[in-house]
Amino acid sequence: MTIPPTISAAEERQEVPGLSALTYDWLTAIGEDPEREGLQKTPHRVAKAWSFLTAGYHKTLADAAGDAVFEAEGSEMVIVKDIEFYSMCEHHMLPFSGRAHIAYIPDGKILGLSKFARIVDLYSRRLQVQERITTQIADAVGELLAPRGVAVLMEGVHLCMAMRGVQKQNSSTTTSAMRGIFKEDARTRAEFMSAVQNTLRSR
Repeated sequence: MTIPPTISAAEERQEVPGLSALTYDWLTAIGEDPEREGLQKTPHRVAKAWSFLTAGYHKTLADAAGDAVFEAEGSEMVIVKDIEFYSMCEHHMLPFSGRAHIAYIPDGKILGLSKFARIVDLYSRRLQVQERITTQIADAVGELLAPRGVAVLMEGVHLCMAMRGVQKQNSSTTTSAMRGIFKEDARTRAEFMSAVQNTLRSR
């Protein structure tokens, strides 16, 4: 099997090694002709896309946070809402996506707001399940800031349910992780839930 040399050396360096050849064979296995005009570059496109979609395997929490942890005196709830996420289901390797909402109550440290999105990307850009991403984000914020509490709420739409299997296009999945005061105090937890309620898909 020979894949036509249709991309530059610079583009090839952005690919997941070996994935072009596997994609070529995959196309053949499903009955396609990988040599036809519309598919000639597809193996390389797929390998490049998966390099992006799985970038989280090659980064650490320190990479995501950078030098954006700061000393601060505040102790009021901080909420970052509507962080878009895109991930790939580890069971069927189909996409799921949605929004993440993160809250924490500082105890001497705060994090630059853009870093919350980077943390979400860190764990989303892997083969995943939504439940795991939710707990990983909560644990990451706890590790970075040692706050009084952390709350994470994620809502996602899973194509493994919408386009195959039960084929329920309007279903969504909500997961949450509560740490510290958010877990221990119902009023604090309710304040967070109230703040994000009107952003949920079911509104």
